[in-house]
Amino acid sequence: MIALIEEIKQGQIWDFHGGIHPPENKRQSSEFSILPAEIPNEIVLPLKQHIGTTGQLLVAVGEKVLKGQPLTKSDILQCCPVHAPTSGDVIAIEPRTIAHASGLSETCIVIRPDFDDKWCDKVSMSDFHTALPEILIDHIRMMGIAGMGGAGFPSARKLQTALARTKVLIINGAECEPYITADDRLMQEYAKEIIQGVEVLQRIVSPKLTVLALEDNKPEAITALKAAVAGKPDILVQVVPTKYPSGGEKQLIKLITGKEVPAKSIPAAIGVMMQNVGTVFAIKRAVIDGEPLIERVVTLTGNTLREQRNRWALLGTPVRFLLDKHGYEPEKKLERLIIGGPMMGYTVPHADVPVTKVTNCVLVPSRREIAPSQGEMACIRCSACAEVCPASLLPQQLQWYAKDQDFDKCQEYDLFDCIECGACAYVCPSEIPLVQYYRQAKAEIRTRDAEKVAAERARERFEAKKVRMEREKQQREARHKLAADNRRKAMEKSGDGDAIAAAIARVKAKSEQSSTETAVKPAVAAAIARAKAKQAEAASQGQSEPDNSEMKLLREERKRQARERKAQMESIGPEKGADDSSAGSEKKDAVAAAIARAKARKAAQQTDSETPAQNAAVESETAADVDPKKAAVAAAIARAKARKTAQHADVEAPAQDAAVESEAAADVDPKKTAVAAAIARAKARKAGQHADVEAPAQDAAVENETAADVDPKKAAVAAAIARAKARKAAQQTDSDARAQDTAVDNEIVAEADSKKAAVAAAIARAKARKAEQQTQSSTESHSQEKVDVDAEAPSPTPAADVDPKKAAVAAAIARAKARKAAQKKTNDEDK
Repeated sequence: MIALIEEIKQGQIWDFHGGIHPPENKRQSSEFSILPAEIPNEIVLPLKQHIGTTGQLLVAVGEKVLKGQPLTKSDILQCCPVHAPTSGDVIAIEPRTIAHASGLSETCIVIRPDFDDKWCDKVSMSDFHTALPEILIDHIRMMGIAGMGGAGFPSARKLQTALARTKVLIINGAECEPYITADDRLMQEYAKEIIQGVEVLQRIVSPKLTVLALEDNKPEAITALKAAVAGKPDILVQVVPTKYPSGGEKQLIKLITGKEVPAKSIPAAIGVMMQNVGTVFAIKRAVIDGEPLIERVVTLTGNTLREQRNRWALLGTPVRFLLDKHGYEPEKKLERLIIGGPMMGYTVPHADVPVTKVTNCVLVPSRREIAPSQGEMACIRCSACAEVCPASLLPQQLQWYAKDQDFDKCQEYDLFDCIECGACAYVCPSEIPLVQYYRQAKAEIRTRDAEKVAAERARERFEAKKVRMEREKQQREARHKLAADNRRKAMEKSGDGDAIAAAIARVKAKSEQSSTETAVKPAVAAAIARAKAKQAEAASQGQSEPDNSEMKLLREERKRQARERKAQMESIGPEKGADDSSAGSEKKDAVAAAIARAKARKAAQQTDSETPAQNAAVESETAADVDPKKAAVAAAIARAKARKTAQHADVEAPAQDAAVESEAAADVDPKKTAVAAAIARAKARKAGQHADVEAPAQDAAVENETAADVDPKKAAVAAAIARAKARKAAQQTDSDARAQDTAVDNEIVAEADSKKAAVAAAIARAKARKAEQQTQSSTESHSQEKVDVDAEAPSPTPAADVDPKKAAVAAAIARAKARKAAQKKTNDEDK
């Protein structure tokens, strides 16, 4: 590197491949000084004016801002903040058309100037010689400095990558693009300020040599810079031949150092850093003067302007405002507005686009000045584009692949090494817009790469989430395990461990027992299995049916025993049968006891229909001497409670008796006993329902008769309520009886499991109903006769030597105790 530096100091100049010499057209604007900036009526500031990311908004609509106030912020080097060019009010934040080759819109801050041009507080670093490079870089970033040569790369980012790597610092003042003279006039008028900016850069990157490179077509600028660097041996002014595009970064590095920047690499990789002269001047104003980048020099040129000159323009100034200041007269047939030079510039749809940090020229040529294209024609493969390409590429192949959207091939042929200088399109005889194809292909590739990066980041986030969730799951399980261990240890210390272990053992035992019980097959399955075994045995012996002679004999014997038991039970009285049932515990005794209880209840129900009237008459006569009203009410309440308890017991008893009878009869014959048990249950339910229907009516009649002595009106109301309750109970009982009969029929059909059993069950039910109807009719007639006899018979009277009141009370108490004892005994037997 030392030898190279010596060669550079001696004036050694290298050359690069290709290049062209288009007409310069610089004298129209380079012979006059730069005009000062003027404040327009509206300023439109795009949030993004550089290569990189957009900053975060710091202002809102309606706020007042000062000149130099930051409007966006960011903490990364790849983002440059935007500052207010003048003081005024923020009137809108909305999308506007920007100066870009795509002609699309982006978010912009719209400011209405107040023309006071009042500055905010400036932050300068005039003692930059002692400041750390990192502090200077951060200050440059905060001032929004970006490359002003046309690319717009953030200067802070470039300086960061060049730290401790730069051997040669090159200041680009070549300005090779035709028509553009902004850098030329800046070097002529602000040469000393540019050198101060060079010193700031030297403080940051510490190069061994600094070279100010200019083309030989700028004699005034060369003279001014040489005068400014007098006495500074480490700063060299180097003049290079005029050749387009010598102002390109890689091409100028090749001219000054003779080295080529590797593909897909940066100049810092070979120890070189380059900055534009406009960028250097902006760095000087930011560091020494404390002014952010809010204005720049713009070349206004073209034959449609009355005055072609350079002018300071506030960032965000509409281009139309500048053109009006310079007497713009557009052509009627062909109006063209180009941002940049004729080689690398692009047309915009209208003149309301704003000036940005990279707007160095506004070109409005006439039709004769720059002839319009006649249209694209077929390529004749003349190879002129490859000969003039300064990057030594193959423009013809790149255009084919870009047109076919073969982006992999485009990258294989180093598409991104193209600097879009336009030399290939300039020499193409077929007038193929090669640069437009390259720009579109680059945009597509960048979009595709961005999607790949986003997908990769999403995959990484997903995998990280899975790892995190798995880690949290393991941690949670570990915590639960530790907590369980701690609880176990605490229980062992407190002595509760044995109790918990015993409880767990009991639960396990119950679970195993229940699973065993559910696994055991019922008796029906066992009987079917035995039948199948017999059939298989008979089939193996050659018989069509198995030998069931033994089963027939056993069945006949069980029938005979059942008949004997039935005759024996009929000979035993109800009370004795009940006493024997409480003493015995076998199935035979249970069957006998159940039948006896059923007969006793039926007789009691028939007797109850006669008893209430007699009891009411006795009680009413006896209580007349004590207190007619109180005695009648007390007696009625006692009788109602007794009957209600007896009815509740009568409803529950038949079902229990039927269950006992069905269990006892299971040993005789499964099918026939099932049918008989179902019939018995049906009879019991029906008898209980009949008693339930008659009882409420009888109670209501007794209560009405008794309450008649108390109060006629109240007695009438009570009687009506009692009758309504009796009707409601009867209706509910009838509906329940029908549902129960249906359930009984279903049970009978299911248990019979054959046509014969179903027919037998139906016949049995019919006979039972017929017998019941006959019995009921005979009972009703007998009851009617008894009622007539009782009506004719005289009422019982107490003995002459006995107190009538005490005798009546004693009789009522005795009857209540008898009923209570009978109910208790019945409940004990059922249990």
